Amino acid sequence: MERIEAVAKNLRASGGRMTPARKSVLNALVSARSHVTAEDLMNMVQAESPEVHLSTIYRTLDALENLGVVDHVHLGHGRAVYHLADNAHQHIVCELCSSVEEVPATLFAQLERSLMEGYQFKVRMNHFAVIGTCKSCQAREQKQSG
Repeated sequence: MERIEAVAKNLRASGGRMTPARKSVLNALVSARSHVTAEDLMNMVQAESPEVHLSTIYRTLDALENLGVVDHVHLGHGRAVYHLADNAHQHIVCELCSSVEEVPATLFAQLERSLMEGYQFKVRMNHFAVIGTCKSCQAREQKQSG
C-alpha cells in the first residue's frame, strides 16, 4: 500500500489524476512484483473490475508512461512488458534460456555518456534489454563442447 501511495503522489506531482482505471492498473503492477504484459494486467484488473477493457489498459499504460510512472521494455522478441518506474534498472536477457535479470541503471552510464559525447545521441537505455548468454548457459555450452 505504501508503494502505491508513493506512486500516486508522483503521479499527481506530474500533473496526472488518479482515475479508477489508473488505480486498478497501479494495484496490479504492484501486486505482480515482476514485469507483465498488457494482457496480464487486463486479466489481473478484470478479476476486480470486469468492466475494464484491454483498450483502457493500453490507454492507461500510455498515459502513465507519459507521466513517468510506468516504463515498458522489450525483453527480446516477445511482447512489451511493463513495470513501475520507481525502481530504475536495466535488463539483461539470456537468448538461450530467456532468463531476465535486472541490473543497476548506472551500469550503462559510461555507454550513455559515450553516445552523447561521440554522437550527440541521447539514448533511452530502459526501452530495450541487452541480449546475451547467461552464466548457466555459458557453462552448459562449455560442458557440451568440451
